[in-house]
Amino acid sequence: MREEIIANQNDPRVLEQMYRINKAGFKKEFTSLYPELKGNSLADFWNERLNYEKEEISWGTSKELLFVVIASLIAGFIAKFPAIFAIDEEFFYPRNIGFIVFPALALYFAWRNKLSTGKVAAIIGLMLIGLIYINSLPGKETDTLILSCIHLALCLWSVLGFAYVGETSNNEARRLGFLKYNGDLVVICALIGISGLLMSGITVGLFSLIGFNIEKFYFQNIAVFGLAAIPIVGTFLTQTNPQLVGKVSPVIAKIFSPLVLVMLVIYLVAMIYSGKDPYNDREFLMIFNALLIGVMAIIFFSVAETSKSGKSQAEVWILLLLSIVTIIVNGVALSAIVFRISEMGFTPNRTAVLGANVLILINLLLVSTQLFAVISKKKDINGVGKVIASYLPVYLVWSVIVTFVFPLIFGFR
Repeated sequence: MREEIIANQNDPRVLEQMYRINKAGFKKEFTSLYPELKGNSLADFWNERLNYEKEEISWGTSKELLFVVIASLIAGFIAKFPAIFAIDEEFFYPRNIGFIVFPALALYFAWRNKLSTGKVAAIIGLMLIGLIYINSLPGKETDTLILSCIHLALCLWSVLGFAYVGETSNNEARRLGFLKYNGDLVVICALIGISGLLMSGITVGLFSLIGFNIEKFYFQNIAVFGLAAIPIVGTFLTQTNPQLVGKVSPVIAKIFSPLVLVMLVIYLVAMIYSGKDPYNDREFLMIFNALLIGVMAIIFFSVAETSKSGKSQAEVWILLLLSIVTIIVNGVALSAIVFRISEMGFTPNRTAVLGANVLILINLLLVSTQLFAVISKKKDINGVGKVIASYLPVYLVWSVIVTFVFPLIFGFR
């Protein structure tokens, strides 16, 4: 890209096309080149454009605000279905919790990215297939039902990713941008959630002082709509005001990566001395796998931030070491699962966890190889992001298999 920018430094049309295809990459390369191009009127313009930050909060267009309000109300209404239509909560929420928010978010990005009618129809069709399928499964709570509910949420998340990527030829950059969006969304949703919790406590407390006990009514009605609206409002804010968490997310990634690395090393040593092991303790194995997924998310989030701002050699070393330690954790978990299968045979849960751990192990090995190449100065850091982005569809395929095929293979047990 560096050579293309130099070659087309006086062609505004080509520069605009390059920027729209890969905004993060373009900004990084242009910023490093700008000292050489300074004085060129077009280059000066692009420097101002790329480094301009709004001080005020943007509330988008009236159409966007209307969409957010309507989507939030619909999401809250769906969340209230059990109370409104006398549906068993234990039946409704495990199956349909993903449909409270994901369809609204997917349609928001489909509208924002101006997707073709065919792609919008595909998004709606996939959502409807999942909705009909999961609610058609037998009502009895079984392992395959629980696995289908969990992995259907991952499928819906993938459909959201499809809407986010939009109409672009540079899918890898947009997929990595999708991971970054998820990290930013977690940060801003946490802030909105804390603020909402404080407001709720103050509201209920103030009314109790004047003799009105509104706690039950408030949390059963108003709070439900508020919780359903948080991801929608959070998405709207991150997309219209990227500067809100644009500087917070990299700081969080930078702080927690080394802390998690130290914690993992200490935890592995402590596990040896504690006498606990995942081979004979099922609950410990579940916690071990949850830890693995959490660390993977931190690695992915850190790499997503890397592609935007670049990283120092020390930060890349931390990510490499964290990946290696996570591979060790994954190896322990994987060997424990194989041991339990050899002793007690295949079950839906063991098979699902085995497949997920194998996929994660392969992904970690690919990421570690790329990080080592960056340390060796054989490849650019963006290659790590490309590996992660290109591997995401593999997780989607596995989620589809667990959601739709496992119940048939294991007889809905």
